[in-house]
Amino acid sequence: MTTLDRPRLLDPPSSPRITAMGMLVKMTRDRIGMMTDAAKDYGDASRLAVGHKTLYFFNHPDHAKHVLADNAGNYQKGIGLVHARRALGDGLLTSEGELWRKQRKVIQPAFQSRRIAAQAGAVAEEGAKLVERLRRRAGTGPVNVPEEMTTLTLGVLGRTLLDADLSRFGGIGDSFAAVQDQAMFELETLSAVPTWVPLPRQLRFRRARRSLEAIVDELVGGRRARTEDRDDVLSRLIVSADAEPDPAVGRERLRDELVTLLLAGHETTASTLSWALYLIGEHPEVRQRLHEEAVAVLGDRLPVFEDLHQLRYTSMVLEEVMRLYPPVWLLPRKALAADEVGGYRVPAGADVLVSPFTLHRHPDFWPDPERFDPERFDPQRPTGTAERPRYAYIPFGAGPRFCVGNHLGMMEAAFVLALLCRDLKLEKAPGHRVVPEPMLSLRIRGGLPMTVTLAR
Repeated sequence: MTTLDRPRLLDPPSSPRITAMGMLVKMTRDRIGMMTDAAKDYGDASRLAVGHKTLYFFNHPDHAKHVLADNAGNYQKGIGLVHARRALGDGLLTSEGELWRKQRKVIQPAFQSRRIAAQAGAVAEEGAKLVERLRRRAGTGPVNVPEEMTTLTLGVLGRTLLDADLSRFGGIGDSFAAVQDQAMFELETLSAVPTWVPLPRQLRFRRARRSLEAIVDELVGGRRARTEDRDDVLSRLIVSADAEPDPAVGRERLRDELVTLLLAGHETTASTLSWALYLIGEHPEVRQRLHEEAVAVLGDRLPVFEDLHQLRYTSMVLEEVMRLYPPVWLLPRKALAADEVGGYRVPAGADVLVSPFTLHRHPDFWPDPERFDPERFDPQRPTGTAERPRYAYIPFGAGPRFCVGNHLGMMEAAFVLALLCRDLKLEKAPGHRVVPEPMLSLRIRGGLPMTVTLAR
């Protein structure tokens, strides 16, 4: 085909430039609503005028496949995560190019299947501790579920990846809340406000960052004081940092990587479990099936790695939870060179967005998309997973940046959910309104108070 024969690329439908400031305000107040409205108003591709920027939003599995996998080399981390770099530094979540590849290579071995299997006992024990904490709260009033899930996931993170007890460090969750608040502020203002301006949130962020760095320094110092060889993530990162020609660069990268690991290693699983308990509480029939499966598979013992294959309905529930409330709700990218996505022109330097939140609700691939229906993920169901495009469901991202910890996170979530539903019943406190809060992960705004009773 000659150049003259080649069809001319189209620009995606565009929101009116006159609405740019209104869209910027909406991005500040309702990021989820902005993406949902764009998918509804413009279809699978659109250009959104937001402040002085134009965002290219793609919402079809084929588009996601192209941007995140097939032509991933043309796309770097984009708006939002670029701004998060000012808060988190150059850890695995925000780094690019050769630095990212080097960091991934250092961390990857800790997530091999045999190592995850070996950590099953520690995960189950931390889950049992959570159940016991909640059991003691039965009948005493609501507990804040996200706080409890954060305590759980930090405990699992410390034991499985760092070989450290993180419970002795108070306020890690609060520090990360301040870091995420700063990262979202950077996004909302498009980095227009200098970091030295003494706004209250900037001051909170600086205190939080200092606190997290002190925790990291203590973890590193404690590990260096131990003489035995270790092969956990912390030890591997220390060895990598020590190999840097410039010790100052090594120390900075070690801090950034550990701060990022502390955040990413606990936040997404804590969010998924919080959303799971909310949805299960709203659907008693689902909770009953989970209870029956846990009793049948586990009896009165703790789960072991081999139980994962038997907790089939539990896995289906978690997959449906992550469809409705994916822990990573937005995947921003920036095009390095001009590209074509689904027949649409994408110029070099364009900010490109793929949103698992809206993609997972695409009516062409998810009938009755707002309904909570774990049976969607039954492999025997005629309209089950085999009938959908692979990239219609991307709760862990896709392509080279696919979440390295997805298998450990799923094992943790499945074990904990089975233990909770076997032994306890959690119900949302009356009158509490549950609203998504799209930060770096998709949290529940203001927490989730739930009452605890013993399972019957």
